[in-house]
Amino acid sequence: MKKYFLSFAFITIFAGVSALAESLTIRDIEVIGNKRVERSSIEAFLGIQRGQTIEREELDKAFRRTFDTGLFEDIRLEVENGVLKAYIKENPTIAQVDIDGNDKLDDDKITSELKLEPRSVYKEADVQADVKRIMTLYQRSGRYNVKVEPKVENLENNRVKVTYVVDEGQKATIKQISFVNNSAFDEPELESTISTKESKWWRFFSGSDNYDPDRLEFDKELLRRYYVSRGFADFQVTSADAEYNPVSKSFNVIFSLDEGKHYNFGKIDLSSAIPDINIEEARKLIKTKEGKEFNATKIEDTVTVLTDYLGDKGYAFTRINPVFDKKNETIGLKYDIAEGPRVYVNRINITGNSRTGDEVIRREFRLSEGDPYNSSKIKRSKERVEALGFFSKVDIDNEETDYPDKVDINVNVEEQSTGELTFGAGFSTSDGALGDISVTERNFLGRGQYAKANFTLASARQEIDLAFTEPYFMGRNFAAGFDLFSIETSADSGVNNLTFDSSSTGFTLRGGYPLTEYLTHNINYTLRQDEISNAAAGSSLFVTRQLGERLYSIVGHSIVYNQLDNQFLPTKGWYASIDQSYAGVGGDVTYLRHDARASYFVPLFEDENDWVFRVSGRAGNITGVGDDVRINDRFFVGETLLRGFDNEGIGPRDKVTSDPLGGNNYAVGTTELMFPLGLPEELQIKGAVFSDVGTLFGVDESDPTLQIKDDATIRASAGIGVFWRSPVGPIRIDIAEPFAKESYDETQNIRFSFGTKF
Repeated sequence: MKKYFLSFAFITIFAGVSALAESLTIRDIEVIGNKRVERSSIEAFLGIQRGQTIEREELDKAFRRTFDTGLFEDIRLEVENGVLKAYIKENPTIAQVDIDGNDKLDDDKITSELKLEPRSVYKEADVQADVKRIMTLYQRSGRYNVKVEPKVENLENNRVKVTYVVDEGQKATIKQISFVNNSAFDEPELESTISTKESKWWRFFSGSDNYDPDRLEFDKELLRRYYVSRGFADFQVTSADAEYNPVSKSFNVIFSLDEGKHYNFGKIDLSSAIPDINIEEARKLIKTKEGKEFNATKIEDTVTVLTDYLGDKGYAFTRINPVFDKKNETIGLKYDIAEGPRVYVNRINITGNSRTGDEVIRREFRLSEGDPYNSSKIKRSKERVEALGFFSKVDIDNEETDYPDKVDINVNVEEQSTGELTFGAGFSTSDGALGDISVTERNFLGRGQYAKANFTLASARQEIDLAFTEPYFMGRNFAAGFDLFSIETSADSGVNNLTFDSSSTGFTLRGGYPLTEYLTHNINYTLRQDEISNAAAGSSLFVTRQLGERLYSIVGHSIVYNQLDNQFLPTKGWYASIDQSYAGVGGDVTYLRHDARASYFVPLFEDENDWVFRVSGRAGNITGVGDDVRINDRFFVGETLLRGFDNEGIGPRDKVTSDPLGGNNYAVGTTELMFPLGLPEELQIKGAVFSDVGTLFGVDESDPTLQIKDDATIRASAGIGVFWRSPVGPIRIDIAEPFAKESYDETQNIRFSFGTKF
């Protein structure tokens, strides 16, 4: 601004000397000093034409217009003998922008927020704005002592290099959280409700103990929801203050509360302006009950289920208005259903998918353009699109059209990376130490195709898998794919109880199609070469007689029902499957195999997923057709299915060598309760109590000289476990004690598994 006033003073003085007239006629315009900006552009900025007669204040306006473009560091205008001379000093251009001294935030995270970028015009105001942006980024991560100093280095050709030197400083954490005027709930209970946490050693991964003013605003809403769902309808957070202590470099956070009165629900009623709605049927959906504690969450849930109920009947824009009647310590409530038209789907508009094809999203929708509107199908469609795993966010909303009986459905997605290169490391008592390398693309070429190459090396197992799946083969709702595999199992690893090595190499062709929304039928064909080799000295004759290679040709199918809410850590829902396969369509081996499994998960408490009960079971049978079942085709049961027992720990054994022989029949079952341990929620550590039962039996060996221990008695164990979803991978430890077993069973009380991908 100083340069502007100096320049303006010069203009006024010079014009007074060169021309005493009140007005000036400009016969020509000269531009001096420009290198990058075209002369014609500068003349356009000035806004003065040749031959134009101007007043003296027009020079001031021309100066302002040109300077405000931000392209010039300095401008000087002179008028001499009717010639307007514009002396220009251009702002330099940015050659390079660097960040120095940053360890806690990556360069990309910072530069993505900056206004300055290479080849842009350098402006001091932009530099200062960028300094503030960098400081804001650090303050959001709790580093309020950050310092940022810009350094500008002049280069040739009027270019500059800008370096932001960062002194990150020490992280400012939350030392103490306190609440004022709380009487209904104590401080530990309220603190567990909010997202901001006091600084503790175990929170170095979560960052929840970093001071963030935006998080405090969110905490105010969390507190409000907590109180209004427990009877306090008038609750307010009057203030949320953070006091910084420069000595400890930490914050003390104080929430001041106004709890208000406690209410119960009064009379609950429902009315509808839509004539064809069954009021009694809708009334059964109401979750608020007269005489119960006031709960705003129950009101929201009721509005949601009633909206879905009406949406299923084609009313997309119906409004449900809760009308309150507050009296003393009760709040009466009437749900008023406003009239709205029955509507149909006009268009389904998809945005945000720059890589994924529209058809990949559209084929997951449970309704099409022209169909009657149905909110349940919309909800299910969203679940299916989210389940693809291609998008970090999926938003679906309705938009009114020019037609009262039609609605547009707008689908906005935010794509995420679907390609993965992972290196794995871990340990389990079933496989020993293991490592793997996996290359996966879950949305190949944006067509929703799945491709994977996996290489696993473990103490007891080496495996190579290549897989490809086309989810909609030839444009039909039929998933087709193939697998190529090579698996080798070693007996001398010290991990398992086997006395022979085995290998299996081959391929599988597979396909699957839905029978219903949650029921799928799969078919497959496998051709593989198996070999049993390197039997240990003194091994059972049952093993040594089966050494050698065999060719398998197998056809099979499965029916799968899957309604779990989460495939990694389910909290509710069913899973069930039945697999059948027949070996003998060519090849050297003939058998018929059946395998079935089922699991049921249920949270013990309504609206909470911390206490989850699971009951599961599985069973199988394999029957040789014209020949005995080979040992590597039998079932083996151990610690993975029956905790408390070793690998290959139960089932038929050679009486002489004690070698495990596997069984033709098995059945196992589990009941388990997973629950919180009272530790901070962000640690994601849970406990479990469980009981496993199972049996493995049946060896169709026709040689009477072989002595085999084989019975179908039930084995059972009970135990406790700890599960930690750690930042470096899932870890689980189970301690189990068998309480029903045979004398020849092999037991193992501790089961440990750890794995990570990075």
